[in-house]
Amino acid sequence: MKLNLELIKELIPHRDPFLFIDECIIIEEGSKGSAFKIFSENEYFFKGHFPSNPIVPGVIIVEAMAQTAGVVISNNLKHHKEKSVLFMSINKAKFRKPVLPNYKIYFEVELMQNIKGVYKFKGLAKYENIKVAEAEFSAMITYK
Repeated sequence: MKLNLELIKELIPHRDPFLFIDECIIIEEGSKGSAFKIFSENEYFFKGHFPSNPIVPGVIIVEAMAQTAGVVISNNLKHHKEKSVLFMSINKAKFRKPVLPNYKIYFEVELMQNIKGVYKFKGLAKYENIKVAEAEFSAMITYK
């Protein structure tokens, strides 16, 4: 199932300038998905990270992986309109190559486990089939 930006916004609360995926594909309902983001040269963080050598911050890449996972999980929970996905942990994060302006980065996430509403994922970020980052992270869903 392919989700465009408008459908993504129906599933997670993130908005510009803190929405870091442009499109998401649900590969396996509730457990596996992919997304991409083109980091344009006009992104707000390039002004300070770093002015003469712009690089996408690693935390933004991990956040994009987490947003991808949030869409994968939230798509199964559409009947819960008032929900939030909250980060709990980030582990085994590795940043292998810098991500530069105008790169199209693909994010792949896969559910490792779900225990009592705490979801643990592994994520991978790639540019032109080259691994640029990876991490394991967990989040919980809260309902209002």
